[in-house]
Amino acid sequence: MDDNAPAAIEAAPTRISRSAESLDKAPLRVGREELADSTPPHESYEGRHRFDADATWTAAEEARVVWKTDLRLLTWLCVMMFGLQLDRGNLSNAVADNLLDDLGLTTDDYNNGTTIQLLCFLAAEFPVQFATKRYGFRQVLPGMMMLWGTVSWAQAFMHDRTSFYLGRAFIGLCEGGFIPGVILFASYFYTSKELSIRLAAFWSSLNVARVISALLAAGILQMRGIQGKPGWFWLFLLEGLVTVVIAGVSFVYLPAAPTSTKGIIWRKGWYTEREEVIMVNRILRDDSAKGLTALKEPATFRDIRAAWADPSMWGLYFIGLVAYIPAGPVQGYLTLTLKRLGFSTFNSNMLTVPSAFLQIVTMLGLAYSSEYFNERTLHCVVGEFWIMPLLIALLRLPDGGHEWARFSLITLVSGYPYFHPIVSSWISANTFDVKKRAITAATYNVIVQVGSLISSQIYRKWDAPYYKTGNTVLVSICALSVVSFVVQRQVLVYLNARKEKAWAAMSVEEQVVYQSDVLARERDGNRRLDFRFEL
Repeated sequence: MDDNAPAAIEAAPTRISRSAESLDKAPLRVGREELADSTPPHESYEGRHRFDADATWTAAEEARVVWKTDLRLLTWLCVMMFGLQLDRGNLSNAVADNLLDDLGLTTDDYNNGTTIQLLCFLAAEFPVQFATKRYGFRQVLPGMMMLWGTVSWAQAFMHDRTSFYLGRAFIGLCEGGFIPGVILFASYFYTSKELSIRLAAFWSSLNVARVISALLAAGILQMRGIQGKPGWFWLFLLEGLVTVVIAGVSFVYLPAAPTSTKGIIWRKGWYTEREEVIMVNRILRDDSAKGLTALKEPATFRDIRAAWADPSMWGLYFIGLVAYIPAGPVQGYLTLTLKRLGFSTFNSNMLTVPSAFLQIVTMLGLAYSSEYFNERTLHCVVGEFWIMPLLIALLRLPDGGHEWARFSLITLVSGYPYFHPIVSSWISANTFDVKKRAITAATYNVIVQVGSLISSQIYRKWDAPYYKTGNTVLVSICALSVVSFVVQRQVLVYLNARKEKAWAAMSVEEQVVYQSDVLARERDGNRRLDFRFEL
């Protein structure tokens, strides 16, 4: 250790000095809270004026702040996610109303439309993340909603294959990047431990939208013939207009940051000064990286390079590629399969409700369990083990008849415990740097959409109506997903052990000096020796 070390230790903030005695025990995430307590955030950080290294509060006070955030932010973000699913899922409902026949399309054209949508979705991911970091979430997220809501109601005027493809393309361009943007925005208001269950609530709102959309579609599609228009015309028109209204309210509702919540609706803001102090300091003590940059500080190509070159993320990227494929074709073809099994348009839409409700229950239960046990890998594997035997049962079911048995299996597959919220919060917790986190989330979501692109091509026309070959492929990918989760966990265990060995080799004084280097903290991110990857 150099001669300046004692002086550095003496000059180190009080809370670091007090915690030095326990540093030799090298617990996980050593010093994360102590460092955030004592080191002021960057001058550009929006909540810097509420930072207080000595701030204390009771559990009841923090619970009230979290409850107020849930009530005012979480609920509205769920409404916005509802609007996303309403316009993203209405095509599936429209198919039950003979959309393909009316437009002269085949199921392969339907697949191609999904592929076009996903390609455009991918093209928009990174530009949207750069835009949110440059202009703020309050402007970008509602603006995206306004655009895709307009495209959605405009789909009512589709009349051939070309207009169908154009509608899919613009929906993808306008929706791409929205979900990573919402996740990153929420991370400024919640701790890493709180985030997974909130993300589960977001995705639950997608399933609530599936239920409500199915109920709406069951009624709206009965309007076929009014003014000479098909039922799907009214479905696209009305649901698109609902999204436009949600977008308009969002412009004046969303806050800019935890300490900037005043607006046209909230003239006095969401929090008192005391509550803002609690909000800012509890967030920074959980994740000090959030204080290193301004909320609107633009991401750079350096952040992209850092996100792509991080070996701790590679396994999660691969998981994003394969993990959601096994249930994708079954969910995407749910109404079409039900229609082919002989169910009416009304019944085909109504029979999608049980799977949506089931997924709400299983997903929230899995997310809560993951948060309670602070474990991710095994919880995600539960989803794959749920799907695999059901796909095998579909393969073993004899052709012809057995409609209700087939419906039951399809419903159970579609209602599997969706673990995307757990993986999303996992990536956020393991990234550390906020700007890099935006790129990492976008990269992961792009790869998930590539997986969806692959998923959309697995069920082919020649394999209809039981898709035996397609389901065989899905079983194989399901097994690959399980292996991917196990390998990723072991990689993180290895990286943590290597850090632990290097950390234990340092003296207490060296550890304190290491943690006092703020510039290194910003530069090294999750490569720091006092940072441990969550498993």
